[in-house]
Amino acid sequence: MTARILDGEALAARIRAEVADRAARLAGEGVTAGLGTILVGDDPPSARYVAMKQEDCRAVGMVSVHEHLPADVSQDELMAVIARFNADPAVHAYLVQLPLPAGLDEEAALLAVDPDKDVDGLHPVNLGKLVMGTPVVLPCTPAGIVELLAANDVPVEGRHVVVIGRGLTIGRPLALLLALRRPHCNAAVTVVHTGVEDLAGHVRRADVVVAAAGRAGLVRRDMVKPGAAVVGAGTSWSGRTLLSDVEEDVAEVAGWVTPRIGGVGPMTRAMLLRNAVAAAERGR
Repeated sequence: MTARILDGEALAARIRAEVADRAARLAGEGVTAGLGTILVGDDPPSARYVAMKQEDCRAVGMVSVHEHLPADVSQDELMAVIARFNADPAVHAYLVQLPLPAGLDEEAALLAVDPDKDVDGLHPVNLGKLVMGTPVVLPCTPAGIVELLAANDVPVEGRHVVVIGRGLTIGRPLALLLALRRPHCNAAVTVVHTGVEDLAGHVRRADVVVAAAGRAGLVRRDMVKPGAAVVGAGTSWSGRTLLSDVEEDVAEVAGWVTPRIGGVGPMTRAMLLRNAVAAAERGR
């Protein structure tokens, strides 16, 4: 069996085109959609990611409002920038890029973000609405994974999904989203992690596997049920090489699989743009 590739880059391009159309309609009404980013320090992966977001904004006709603060900024100075973004009508949605340098309170910073401008969908108010089954802003990576599965006709409703990883950005919100009674979700969801006994046994019973643990090569071909869909959402680095949680030879047994590059990552960025333009539409 040779797996069908879950091409996130191609789907993300279609979503960016949709966002560009929506941004153009807003511009015709006199509203320029604005996405804000706050970067503290000079962490290279964070800086690269923020730069990509700025480039994405330019490509779809949105304004990128960026604040780059030094690593030794005080908590009060960071909170003042967050307050300014909350009050700025040109910033319809924004994010504080994580991780923050040591000594800064990440939780306090994230709680200070206006939930209506929370582009990542990770503010407790927005996560609470997800728990209640009435989400307004969906976390970007989970939403992108659901969209990617749906676009490729991967059966999810009523199927068994195993999510490896319980992190705030992917594992926990994805499990909540997939369990909701909504199109392309409504699944039986099992959440496991690297400390669970017989991890391979859990994975082997899954119709859909989402690996989001950030451990390279965690999911091997012998762990995958033939024909299952396998999504590598967790990544790690070896020098300058990006590694997936999913071994490449999984494609020999899976029915669908994400590529090492061009799978979930482009979808996360595309959903960020969709959340931002939706915030601008709500704010108009």
